[in-house]
Amino acid sequence: MSRPAERLGGWPAAILIVCCVAWGFNQVAVKASLAGVSPLFGAGLRSLGAALLLWLWCRLRGEALFVRDGTGRHGLFTGLLFAVEFVCIYTGLAFTTASRSVIFLYSAPFFVALGAHWLIPGERLTATRVGGLTVAFVGLCLAFADGLALPSRGALVGDGIELLGGFMWGATTVAIKMGSALPLTPQRTLFYQLTVSTAVLLGLSVAIGEPGVTRPTPTVLAALGYQIVVVAFASYLIWFWLLQRYPASGLASFSFQYLLQAGLFFVIPVVGFFIGFPVGVYLEELRRTGGHASASRSTREALRAMGLSIVIELTATVLAAGGWLVAVLV
Repeated sequence: MSRPAERLGGWPAAILIVCCVAWGFNQVAVKASLAGVSPLFGAGLRSLGAALLLWLWCRLRGEALFVRDGTGRHGLFTGLLFAVEFVCIYTGLAFTTASRSVIFLYSAPFFVALGAHWLIPGERLTATRVGGLTVAFVGLCLAFADGLALPSRGALVGDGIELLGGFMWGATTVAIKMGSALPLTPQRTLFYQLTVSTAVLLGLSVAIGEPGVTRPTPTVLAALGYQIVVVAFASYLIWFWLLQRYPASGLASFSFQYLLQAGLFFVIPVVGFFIGFPVGVYLEELRRTGGHASASRSTREALRAMGLSIVIELTATVLAAGGWLVAVLV
């Protein structure tokens, strides 16, 4: 295993920004695919498709994925956490909006910090980090308070499920960092999570009687393909590579993760709303109405209706990102 780099250089930082953009569009893609694919079945298809792509990629490169080296239990555990995370993400998006879901899903840094404090040696929470967490938590509460003004309480249910998804993401991250001494490459780490989550998600889908693919329109298939190829295969492979290569930058081994997720906390909601939300609404309305004028009118009305919500959510996001930066850099 290569020695961890000391600093995040220009090219890795640029690649990370591309990943952030991809993840910003992911929530919109999930929301779009739910129009024609059941939540758990769609999540299972995503993991299955990405696992097949990863297997093909490694086979072409001559990299072994199936190795008996005592990492099976760790891989099964992180895979189960990964599966529950996406049960929450896909189920929550059936109730709430894509722009709101990112606020609660990216509560993961809070849970990473708490988990690292108790489970990772040398990662105790300092007074500065507690202060940063407090500011970030206030921002999260402001975003959640906005949901109380919604006409439907179903969105609040979705927000809560997405918050649970953020917890599971944080738990998965901590579990992976705890197993950093194991002989696992980023490819095998991702393969464990994709294969286990495929079995769990598709099994749950069958068990609860989901209909599966109900309306395979071009928009639905394109959204599902984006989740498989761009997000679950390419961006997650890069994510695990970064987790392996950049554990420290003059700080403790987990400090880089804090800074990294603080950046995600700000970038993803901005990309997801200002780009993903209008494009997603326009494409869905264009499919529904069949005309550019009516689709544009519906998109403008949706943006006006979300005006107050986005101001509150961006305020919460900036507070959270600022809190994390203070906790890490001061």
